[in-house]
Amino acid sequence: MDKNLEKQFRAIIGADHFTDAQEDLLCYAFDATREQYLPEAVLFPGNVQEVSAVLRLANARGVPVVPRGAGSGFTGGSLPLKGGLVMAMNRFDRIRLIDTDNLVAEVEPAVVTAKFQAAVEKVGLFYPPDPASYTFSTLGGNIAENAGGMRAVKYGVTKDYVRGLEVVLASGEVVHTGSACAKDVVGYDLTTLFVGSEGTLGVVTKAILRLLPLPEAKQTLSASFSDMGAAARTVAEIIGRGIVPATLEFLDGASLGAVEKHFGLGLPVDAEAFLLIEVDGDQTGLDRSLNRVRSVCEKNGALEVKVARQKTEQDELWRARRAVSPALRAISHYRMNEDIVVPRSKIPEMIERIQQTAEKYGIPIISFGHAGDGNIHVNVMAGSAGEADLPKMKKAVVEIFEATVALDGRISGEHGIGLAKQPYIGMNLDAPTLALCRLLKKTLDPNNILNPGKIFP
Repeated sequence: MDKNLEKQFRAIIGADHFTDAQEDLLCYAFDATREQYLPEAVLFPGNVQEVSAVLRLANARGVPVVPRGAGSGFTGGSLPLKGGLVMAMNRFDRIRLIDTDNLVAEVEPAVVTAKFQAAVEKVGLFYPPDPASYTFSTLGGNIAENAGGMRAVKYGVTKDYVRGLEVVLASGEVVHTGSACAKDVVGYDLTTLFVGSEGTLGVVTKAILRLLPLPEAKQTLSASFSDMGAAARTVAEIIGRGIVPATLEFLDGASLGAVEKHFGLGLPVDAEAFLLIEVDGDQTGLDRSLNRVRSVCEKNGALEVKVARQKTEQDELWRARRAVSPALRAISHYRMNEDIVVPRSKIPEMIERIQQTAEKYGIPIISFGHAGDGNIHVNVMAGSAGEADLPKMKKAVVEIFEATVALDGRISGEHGIGLAKQPYIGMNLDAPTLALCRLLKKTLDPNNILNPGKIFP
């Protein structure tokens, strides 16, 4: 970077909050993908004025800027593909307000999701979005990717809880979208436009989030099955009967085996499928809901159904679910983690097509995820050939995407498009729709400095 330009950036945010040391740059060169791109420098702004000044200067000089939270994404959304600056939002870590009268909160983007959930629960409130990375992912990252999580089946995803935003545009202008009001149709719905935009349209510096009353109680049920098809049919029937659990998760046999091998939680490793279901609400209605779920599981041939009524038992089961992704890393260094989504009624057929693809290419394809909302995390793994299986893995991913689209599904449910899914975005978006998206990007970021090279091929 030009020394004079570097000096100007240092002057804006303070020398202590700017680094171009090689060891620091490496820490911001990667995310949860296997890709790595080195930025020229990393900046740590501390207020909206600094963010504005940095973007104004970067825009004038054509310097790429990549906003970054925890860097835990699976599609390369926070990778500095074009070099330039990483704008690390670490210092924006305050919960500014929890309003118990109006059921809203005002937060900064670097607040960790789990920390925020704990804070609102202390005052009897509830923030439902809970991505598997909730213990380290940030609210800003959740907003950038429109993160979902396990409770989406009943409560929805991040966009359903964002009432308003403070966003700094590429020009340095600060805009405010939405409000704390439950109803607000003043102007276009710009809030939703920025949610899920992966840092390509602006930098979020503040969010107004909707909260709910904390459910009175919850209970967890697990059911194991001899085959994946029976579990998938169970999921479809539970939803078809009008039962809406707070969570409805599934693990296939390989997922169960991986978790049990590495964490020893006492899971039924002889099963080929495992459902983890939680119901919540008023205490008086929980038993009825749980019994209805149990009945559907048994009707569809569950090998075993267990109810975890104690919090310690419930926590252990959810620990098993959240441990799947790290456990799979130990199986193979070569893994393609996709998060397709199909209409819930089509889960059985999608599972069948995934299994057919695995057999066709002779490689392990391990599935788990949010069965209640049709979001399946498909992990295409290398077999005994290791790296030599990569061409087969790539072909398998394309076929899985094709099957997903054929079933009226989408190639990403919550991980975003980023860099990894760029080549496939046309499977879901037609040419006029893509052209409109590009026009919006061009309008808000005419010099293409904000997270360039992402989403659109």
